[in-house]
Amino acid sequence: MSKKDRCKRLVSFLAAVALVFASAQPAALATAEEPEEDLPTAAISDANPHETIAASVQDNPRFQKPQMDIPCRNAMLISIDTGDILYEKDSDVEVPMASITKVMTLLLTLEAVEAGKITLADIVPISEHAYNMGGSQIWLEPGERFTLDELIKAICVCSANDAAVAVAEYVGGSEPVFAEQMNARAAELGMTHTHFVNACGLDAAGHYSSARDVAIMSLALLRHPKILEYSGIWMDTLRGGATQMTNTNKLLKSYPGITGLKTGTTNGAGVCISASAVRDGMGLLAVVLGSPSSKERFTAAKAMLDYGFASFEAADFPAIAGRADILPVRGGVSSEAALEYPSAPKLLLKKGEGKALTAQAELPESLDAPVSARTQVGTITLRAGEEVLGEYPITVREDVAEMDWGTALSLLTKALLTL
Repeated sequence: MSKKDRCKRLVSFLAAVALVFASAQPAALATAEEPEEDLPTAAISDANPHETIAASVQDNPRFQKPQMDIPCRNAMLISIDTGDILYEKDSDVEVPMASITKVMTLLLTLEAVEAGKITLADIVPISEHAYNMGGSQIWLEPGERFTLDELIKAICVCSANDAAVAVAEYVGGSEPVFAEQMNARAAELGMTHTHFVNACGLDAAGHYSSARDVAIMSLALLRHPKILEYSGIWMDTLRGGATQMTNTNKLLKSYPGITGLKTGTTNGAGVCISASAVRDGMGLLAVVLGSPSSKERFTAAKAMLDYGFASFEAADFPAIAGRADILPVRGGVSSEAALEYPSAPKLLLKKGEGKALTAQAELPESLDAPVSARTQVGTITLRAGEEVLGEYPITVREDVAEMDWGTALSLLTKALLTL
């Protein structure tokens, strides 16, 4: 036997011994974290809600395009669960949006609360500037004492402009600075057809948005469940009962499943609403801008929501048949590789498809080292009956290096030292 062959046999022997020792001493090997039992359900993207508004059902041949003529200038119907666009009408046109502006005001405020910068119990000072706001209001007086919680309630229930400006001044230091923060947050969310000048939505030059951008910021706000505690209030009081408040969103009393979100009306914007609703576990958001009247605003929102609830359902990703959390590896420093499964999205389906939903994993029996992390080694095929709805990659969680002389000797040494 040649010297080269003897060396090869020695390497193979040491590799086998190293693996035997390593299997008895798990601490000597770099082990992958165990994958989760089930795929987590993903809703709105934490990084950028705009990324979830990428697919339009109107362009998907699986779905019939809706034939609706709703009484408004601009509109969008979107799935809260998946971000799929179910209907749109001139959704990127830049127009005034009245008190829908307050969606961003509320978003920044709740984000500041959750970040610990302020609390709902904080006393918010009332300035002369806030006192002088026109339009809908709760008639704040300079020097009055209100908690942030009370002012948020006034913004959500009766769309109080003076409350919105007082909150903006408290969060941002001044309304102009707060408006800059609103624009910065809009840019982060991917709102490319929006510019804010004020915190309340009164008509002003350079203050505009679009139906798509209103949907984006509304979805971002709905990621904060606290908002629904305010937007769902029908009637309440302030000043110890002296000030009565009734919600401007009349759908709360007339549309099953409505949860919010914000109304708005000015001469420049017309009559508007961003209306959220949930039925049978599916959430929808209807954005209406530029309706001629309050009645037509609600008619438009209800028409879109009715269409969405009648035509679609939201389903969780089904259990994956043939799933394996690890695969054997031949010739590697580890005898197995942990697998990574993608986060399972909530799925938008045609009504009734959920019962026929299946997912099948296709995987090899084993892998050959070396294997790099994030390498795709399998596929999940999603079907509704016999129809393929999509495919999702299964990848390796961490690198598995090939066994060689140096690695075998190192593993053997580490294993022996742990005895």
